[in-house]
Amino acid sequence: MGSTMPETLVTTALQRDLLAHAPAPGLFVYSNRGGQHCGDVYRTLLHEHGALRSWSRRGECYDNAQDKSLWSRRKTEVFELREWPVFADLADAQASVAEYFDYYWLKNNNSSG
Repeated sequence: MGSTMPETLVTTALQRDLLAHAPAPGLFVYSNRGGQHCGDVYRTLLHEHGALRSWSRRGECYDNAQDKSLWSRRKTEVFELREWPVFADLADAQASVAEYFDYYWLKNNNSSG
C-alpha cells in the first residue's frame, strides 16, 4: 500500500506473495484492468509461477463480488469504528490493512473450525 499505485508497488506485492506462499501452478490471480496489472513485469511474474490472470468483464462489478465483499466488511468492521480522519498518516493506514488481513486470514484458516 502506498500513497500512489505505480506498477512497481503492484509487482513487488505480487512477487512477495508468490515467494511467501509458493502456490501450485494454475493459481488464479484476480486484478482489475488497471495499467499496473497489464505491464510486462506483472505478466512475467504470473507466467514464471504458472499463475493465470483473471479479470472481470468490462463494466461487470459482480465478477469480483468476493473481493468487493471483503473490502466492504473491512470498511464496516474497521473504518466505522474510527473517528475522521480515519488514518493519521500512510503508515497508520498500512498498519491497519496489514492487521486486518492478518486477522481475516487467521480467522478463515483456523483448522479448529
